Amino acid sequence: MSGLKAKMRHYFDAGALIVIFLTLILFVAALYFTGFTHDLLLEAGVFLVSVKLIVMSYKNNVAADNLHRELAEIRALIQAIQSKSGAN
Repeated sequence: MSGLKAKMRHYFDAGALIVIFLTLILFVAALYFTGFTHDLLLEAGVFLVSVKLIVMSYKNNVAADNLHRELAEIRALIQAIQSKSGAN
């Protein structure tokens, strides 16, 4: 479980986690106070938009990490090539 916490903290900062939990709490509170009326669709829509933004943020962070890793590999290869050509 600690691996999951570390992974979440890597991709989401404290502000994003607060927004996630606050959105969930407000959604549950809206369900409690309004009940399962026609407003449920509106509340569900707002919640799904928030979830979509969170998922997009996560995917962007993963993509950025992958890009940084690939750039580090390219930099290491270029330095290896330069050190070989400099030694000759």
